Amino acid sequence: MKVTFLGTGTSQGVPVIACGCEVCTSADPRDKRLRSSIMFTGIPAGNIVVDTTPDFRSQMLRANVKHMEAVLVTHSHKDHIAGMDDIRAFNYFQQRAIDIFATEFTQQVIKREFSYAFTEHKYPGIPELNLRTIHSEPFEVNGQNVVPINVMHHQMPVLGFRVGDFTYITDANFIADEEKEKIRGSKVLVLNALRREKHISHFTLDEAIAVAQELKVPQVYFTHISHQMGKHADVIRELPPGMSLAYDGLEVDLS
Repeated sequence: MKVTFLGTGTSQGVPVIACGCEVCTSADPRDKRLRSSIMFTGIPAGNIVVDTTPDFRSQMLRANVKHMEAVLVTHSHKDHIAGMDDIRAFNYFQQRAIDIFATEFTQQVIKREFSYAFTEHKYPGIPELNLRTIHSEPFEVNGQNVVPINVMHHQMPVLGFRVGDFTYITDANFIADEEKEKIRGSKVLVLNALRREKHISHFTLDEAIAVAQELKVPQVYFTHISHQMGKHADVIRELPPGMSLAYDGLEVDLS
């Protein structure tokens, strides 16, 4: 199994529009961050994407993705679902609807934001989305077992996902002890770390490091990164062994 980081930025991405800070003007490609998303490949279930960001089209083109079997949705915030209309390209070439795995609450938002895809009389060329309801129990995507992990994004429930020895959590600032048990034993953990300063709904870098150290996962990548974090090259020199900032295009091989 391989995991590709399609995007590692926060809701505004990096660079931020109209910002002239040293991060937003950096020449280091690792400081160019589309909105956060990953893709699982190299598994019998096919290509599985987590979240369809506003950059979904660019991410699919950049990664040269030719087919997609399913989408796992962490939550309904715009920076995680706004690109769902572009699924229609896969509908066209694969000649089928694409499975979208999401909670009932997230589905309600998807239906509201993309109402034209769910009307009785559909306009030609709209995205064909097969909504599949998930809860707190493990579920299968084309035979691949997926373990949902419940986390909190301030007062909003968000799902992380564990696939095999890989766990992905974004948009969180609290993980209950019983949910941490689902993460233990992972070989790779991806965890959001927005910036250094305290934030109402995201882990800071220090908070994310503390969670990673508690869980003793051997390899940890931080994602959903703001330009306020600092330059990639500077931050990675400060991190404990086995921890790094993720960057767009990073590939992790778990085979």
